[in-house]
Amino acid sequence: MFNEETGYIETSGARLYYSLLGARRSSGPVLLILPGGDGDADSPKDIADRLIHSFAVLTYDRRGLSRSAIVGDVTGLTVGTHTDDVHQLLSVLVSAPVLVLGISLGALIALDLVARYPQQVHMVVAHEPPATQLLSDADQTQAVHAQEDVESAFRHAGIPAAMQKFASIAGLDFQDREHEIEIPRPSPARVANLRFFLTHDAPAARGFRVNLGALHTQSGKISVAAGQTSSAFFPYKCAAALAQYLHRPLLIFPGGHNGFITHPRAFAQKLHEVLATV
Repeated sequence: MFNEETGYIETSGARLYYSLLGARRSSGPVLLILPGGDGDADSPKDIADRLIHSFAVLTYDRRGLSRSAIVGDVTGLTVGTHTDDVHQLLSVLVSAPVLVLGISLGALIALDLVARYPQQVHMVVAHEPPATQLLSDADQTQAVHAQEDVESAFRHAGIPAAMQKFASIAGLDFQDREHEIEIPRPSPARVANLRFFLTHDAPAARGFRVNLGALHTQSGKISVAAGQTSSAFFPYKCAAALAQYLHRPLLIFPGGHNGFITHPRAFAQKLHEVLATV
């Protein structure tokens, strides 16, 4: 039986909810999981349950999602804002450098964390970060236009239209999944999270530029990953370009862009294999 510690920390402009699953001393090093999209502290539960024997798993609700309330003005939200929140979260909860799995937007936050606060990071696994600056001019233009189309669809036709477009540009396939995995219908809380993501976080991710010089300096701490079935889509291409820039192998994980949801058993096994090498 593993312990779960939950609570809140105060940061500049937000009150963040967190969950730390597993006894800190007996469960091994801390693994911070940063999902993308509307993902909150509960989203990685299926992979966390399969990693808890080796790691203490830390998750949190990004500001504006679920239980993490924003205090004051939400305008001007950036990827760097989330990075600063993670920095503060780790400063309060963890005394040693952590392992980090970042997925999509979460991968951008993870990369920004190792670039700006490298002393807090032992290793980052960045799964399909949408860092379009790494693409060729033509691919970058196409990817940015596709991201803008998602945001436009949300403004003019709502969440379902936006997420349909997002699925088409990221290669999301919820039919391709491990046999025991059931995809739940969106709850009211998830709808609220999707609305916040599409209003604030999606534009922030589109406008973010990773610090390539800082990442090159920290390249030994960075592993770049992509989904087995998403090679035709721009987040995979961004990951491949980042791996090439850092002179690191591109690690192929089960499933697609959302493999941690659709293939949690195989995804967790692959992650465990990767982290066991550090």
